[in-house]
Amino acid sequence: MRNLLVLAAASACALGAVAQQSPVAERVKAQNALFDEVYKNRLKSNPMMATSQGDYSQNDQLGDFSLAHIVAEHKESDGYLARIRAISPAGMSADDLLNHQLFERGFVRADENFALKEYEMPLNMQGGIHTSLAELPVQVPLDTVKHYEDYISRLKQIPRALDQTIEILKAGEKDGLVPVKFIAEKFPAQADGVVAADPFLMPEKKFPASFSDADKQRLTAEINDAVEKDVLPAYKKFAAFLRDDYAPHGRTQLSIESLPQGKARYALAVKVMTTTDLTPSEIHELGLKEVARITAEMEALAHKQGYKTLDEWRTAINNDPKWRPTSEEQIVADFKRYIDQMQPKLPELFGLLPKQPVTVEAIPAYNAGQATHYSGGTPDGRRPGRVSVAVADPTHRSLVDDEAVAYHEGVPGHHLQISVAQNLTGIPKFRQRAGGSAYTEGWALYAEELGKEVGFYQDPVSDYGRLSSELFRAVRLVVDTGIHDQGWTRQQVIDYMHKNDVNDVQAQQETDRYISWPAQALAYKMGQLTILKLRTEAQQQLGPKFNLKAFHDEILGGGALPLDLLQERVEAWIKLEKAKP
Repeated sequence: MRNLLVLAAASACALGAVAQQSPVAERVKAQNALFDEVYKNRLKSNPMMATSQGDYSQNDQLGDFSLAHIVAEHKESDGYLARIRAISPAGMSADDLLNHQLFERGFVRADENFALKEYEMPLNMQGGIHTSLAELPVQVPLDTVKHYEDYISRLKQIPRALDQTIEILKAGEKDGLVPVKFIAEKFPAQADGVVAADPFLMPEKKFPASFSDADKQRLTAEINDAVEKDVLPAYKKFAAFLRDDYAPHGRTQLSIESLPQGKARYALAVKVMTTTDLTPSEIHELGLKEVARITAEMEALAHKQGYKTLDEWRTAINNDPKWRPTSEEQIVADFKRYIDQMQPKLPELFGLLPKQPVTVEAIPAYNAGQATHYSGGTPDGRRPGRVSVAVADPTHRSLVDDEAVAYHEGVPGHHLQISVAQNLTGIPKFRQRAGGSAYTEGWALYAEELGKEVGFYQDPVSDYGRLSSELFRAVRLVVDTGIHDQGWTRQQVIDYMHKNDVNDVQAQQETDRYISWPAQALAYKMGQLTILKLRTEAQQQLGPKFNLKAFHDEILGGGALPLDLLQERVEAWIKLEKAKP
């Protein structure tokens, strides 16, 4: 074995030497061929990903979720990493160099995650395979008889997928890689909720009119049979495992640092989610400063409305029935109204515009713990992007920040950014679907304020909601690092969120999210602050040459990028703009 490794290392060195000596054009060609190869292989090994991108060649397959498959993919990834490193980027254009850097970084991060066995903890408060499979009816095409047959085939594979996930969870138990116990105890209810809701029968209610009665009857019978014999028994088995086996193994300490190699885990999570080199303590201090800055802006707005203090205005807003929803439907309608009013304003802010439609719907009851979120559609627009709105316990929610969050999740936030990226030309396919949190969430938070630039947030309370939404993201910097780096208790987190006007329903849900998904909550503010800094830099250096649409198109035109590479891209653009006569 040792001799084989030595031989492999020698071969890699030889390949690298050849690559170093080859002309730039040949190295770029080899690099692009590798990008295409990896993209095609990734779709082949991940059929659901292929479907999401409009490739239906494996539309009847769910994919392999086993430990063996994870190990095989890792081995394959190491091979790709060696191959890209054997291609010297020396002399390449800025675009080709960026492609090289992004491709290599992706596999380096995958290597680091694999070494820490992050794959052994695939569930969190936002869900897991059990909730994602429950969305099959809205994730797959259902416009032909063949596509319905594909859907039925996938239903029959759900037992295998859940059994393979049980195998992974058991490996996590053995290695001490488990969530906090009171978080894990909530997972069975998610699976039970899917059984109760039974969303898998939904396709029976939307057969295309072109289907014959015979096909409708046959497909209905086959869907019912698959759900009753395969899907629901598998979900019940999965729920029982989570309840009786998995949850009792949950850890007792909140911080990720209580896991094996905990310090390294949080450091990696922070680096991955923020794409910066800031330490947790530096991010904590930045969060405290941002909370103070935004609170001061809110106080100034309260004074303009005739209130002596921000607390007085908050109390008045929270007690005003105008801002208290009475139903789930009202919340969904509110989001749709704001997204619809923004659509015709987009050309004022962007040259690059989304081509895909977007829909708005309520998060299903079985996944009530999820926060409002966006799911991308297919590049061809056959499946639209989807804003899923949190509506659980509606009468204890507020409509105050709906306008800001609608812009965040819809347009000009996630839907615009992701739709634009899917249709970019001149970049490899792997970059069209890239989704680094610091960039994507940072853009969406930045996009919330763009409503002011086209004349929205007319109601001062709605503008208060915008600031409240930004404050909420600043609070996240404080509490996430508080939990995972500074030893905060769950109650400390909730108390701090209450202090900053986060209602109790949201505070409870969000706290559990931060506990189970370390560092993700840091991405929003870190990305937004970087984009704002770059905009200020561009305005100062370009003066009258600064064009907001051109700036936005430059931010969006490279797809999702790590923040350091985004800064390099924008600063290069500023130099080019300055040089123009």
